[in-house]
Order: sequence, then C-alpha cells, then structure tokens
Amino acid sequence: MNAVVLAILIMVTLSLARVSVVFALIVAALVGGLYAGMPLGGILDAFNGGLGNGATVAISYAVLGAFAVALSRSGITQALARRAIERFHLEGSGQRQHRVVLALLGCLLLAAISSQNLIPVHIAFIPILVPPLLALMNRLRLDRRAVACVITFGITAPYMLLPVGFGAIFLNDILLNNLNTSGAEFGLQIEAAQVPLAMAIPIGGMALGLLVAVFFSYRRQRTYEDRALVGQQDSEEPASAGADRPLRGWQKIVLAASLVGTLVVQLLTDSMVLGGLFGFALLSASGVFRWREQDDVFTEGMRMMAQVGFIMIAAAGFAGVMQATGSVESLVTSSAAMIGDHKGLAALIMLLVGLFITMGIGSSFSTIPIIASLYVPLALSFGFSPLATVALVGTAAALGDAGSPASDSTLGPTAGLNADGQHDHIWDSVVPTFLHYNVPLLIFGWVAAMVL
Repeated sequence: MNAVVLAILIMVTLSLARVSVVFALIVAALVGGLYAGMPLGGILDAFNGGLGNGATVAISYAVLGAFAVALSRSGITQALARRAIERFHLEGSGQRQHRVVLALLGCLLLAAISSQNLIPVHIAFIPILVPPLLALMNRLRLDRRAVACVITFGITAPYMLLPVGFGAIFLNDILLNNLNTSGAEFGLQIEAAQVPLAMAIPIGGMALGLLVAVFFSYRRQRTYEDRALVGQQDSEEPASAGADRPLRGWQKIVLAASLVGTLVVQLLTDSMVLGGLFGFALLSASGVFRWREQDDVFTEGMRMMAQVGFIMIAAAGFAGVMQATGSVESLVTSSAAMIGDHKGLAALIMLLVGLFITMGIGSSFSTIPIIASLYVPLALSFGFSPLATVALVGTAAALGDAGSPASDSTLGPTAGLNADGQHDHIWDSVVPTFLHYNVPLLIFGWVAAMVL
C-alpha cells in the first residue's frame, strides 16, 4: 500500500472513532513516514518543518475569536438575536419558521460566496458572523449540520467555478497555468473561458448535494441548549449581562466601525491578524466591556478557537511528512500503471487519487501542481478532450477539500457552529460535507470526463 493512502486511512479511521484529530494526524504521520522507510528523526524534522505553514492561520483564528467574544460581551449579538425572535414571531410554527430558516441559510450562503469571490476574506467571517446567530438557530431548532453544508458549499464551489477573487487564483493562475505548461509539448492549449465551462458539471453535482442536505438529509428540527460561548462560562459576569446593559449611541457607532474596520484592514494588509486586532482594540477603547476584562476576553476568544488552531498546525506538519516521503508522486505513477487501456477506469482512478492527495495535503490549491504534470499526458493518451482534461484535473484537486478533517472548508464552519460546544467537528461537519460533496463530485466529475 502507498504510504500516503495508509496514513490518510489511519487519520480518517481514528478521527471517526472520536480520537482527537490532532492525535490522529500525528499518529498517521508517524506511521506513514515509517512505512515509507523514513528514519524517525527525518519524520520529526519534516513534521516540525511543516508546522509553521499552519501557524499563521491558527493565530489569525485566535485573534478573530477574541474579536468575536468581544462583540458578544457588548451585548449587541444577544440583542439582535432577541429582536429577530420577536420580529419573526418564532414561538409559532409552520410556514413562518420554514421561511425564516431558508432566509437564514440563504444569507449564510451569500456571505460564504462573497468571502471567496466578492470580498475575498476566505473563512475569516465565520467566527465573527456565526456565533451570534446560534441563539436564533436554537430557537428555530435548525440542524447545524445543514448550516455546515451550506457554509462549506459557499467557500468551496465558487472558487472552482467563478474566475473572480480566489476563483481567479484557482482557475487561472494555478489550474490553467499548470495545464498549459504540462500540455505544451503535446499541443494542448486551454483558453481561460474554457475552464469554468469544464468545471460546471462537477460543481452541478455539489449543488445537488447542497439541495439534498438542506431539503432532505437535515430538514428535520434538532434541539440544542442555550449556552454561553466556550470560555465565557468562567467570566466574571454572565454571558447575557451585556444584553441588559444598554449601549450608548457612540458605542453603537464604534461597534459598526470595528466590524467595517476589521474587514478593511484585512483587505488592505492581507492579514487576518491585523484586522482582528484592529477590531478588538476599537471595542476595548469604546468601553463596551470593562477595561480590566480585556485579558480575559482575549483569552476566552483564543480558547474558543484553540481546537481549530491546533488542528491546522498539526495538519501542516502531517502534509510536510507526506510530501517528504515522496509517496505522493509515486501514488500517481503507480495508479497510472494499473489502469490498462480502460478509459472509464482511468478517469475514476485519477479522481480517487486526487481525493487522497488533497485530503492528505489539505489544500486543493497545492494539489494541482503535483498531479497536473502526470495527469495531463495520461489524459491525452487515453483520448480525453481538452475540456475533459480540465474537468479531470480540476475535480481531482477539488475532491477532498470538503470533507477533510484538516481542511479550512470543515474547520471554518466548526469554528463558528461549535462556539457553544454543541457541534462535533467530525460527525457534524466532516462526515456530512464528505457525503454531500465528495460523492457527487466524484460521480459528476467522472461524467464530465466521459461526455465533454
């Protein structure tokens, strides 16, 4: 068995068994490295060398978590949730609640899509926007697995289809560039306008998975308790205290300025850390919570995001070991050798190999340079058209982004939905998104390769 495949199977199995994802990543990296013949010292060096790649995102999440807790301490989030409950008369039942649920999911979907294409802040919006909405979701008895599927779709599908924002980077700078570079000696020349067309069928599969998740799999109501955010249980004042302390007019202006300023600073500096610090500093100066509570608020926010941060750091170390084994390239090569002359089998195996590589590396953006140089000549040798080749490489890279325990696409929704400790990362984010997105992507990606 290939070392990458073995390591990923161990990581996924341990995670499904409710073993800590960080522990699962470390054990899987050790087993995969040893199986590949690496010495223990080499494995540890590769793991430690990769840790830094996840540290930036981890500290960014910690700072944004502090900003989110500061917003909650102001009482504005509880007040907005209470007004929404009163405004929509959610004590009732039937069509009214159903419409509110669909409107809420629609707003979250638009926010997620905008974070990739319109205002490219990626997952930074989640720990700020989602925790304040948990009280409203609880009153609606909305299944948070449906919310996870909606957000994951919004932060993955758009960049695979729309050549704007992160989509321009994925489709044009990475996918198109690598395809034309790898296919130059074979006469392959793809135009930028062809790439979204080739990805339309696979993304259609993801859209179908989204509809199934919202209207079938998780349409039933699910009961959650009204809890304070993780970390607020130990604060000196109740989490709801801020809701009973009216804000002055200028404090409301500062709240709005902190939200807008956080976004603007992040866009100008390309740093989530500086954006979160700017928003936190404004809230601290406004007096929406006591000055002596600053350290407690910041610590609570970091605690809320601690799990996500450690998973991201460990995942970067795991990816470092997987790349150091050299088994990623050999996985592609050995898979090509076992295909034979069956075109349909060739498409299926290429997609499955892409799934394993992306789940191991944790980024579809990093998968394309690895597989393109081998997939392009292989696809052309089997007679796949240029559009089919685009669909194969693009889908193979996208597979595993949603549904991976260590991917931003699942860690982001968990960071927001588990702010009160009632959303399990593996069973409420990873498994639902894997089933509703990777399975349709695999099927529709195969169909696209065969019909285009």
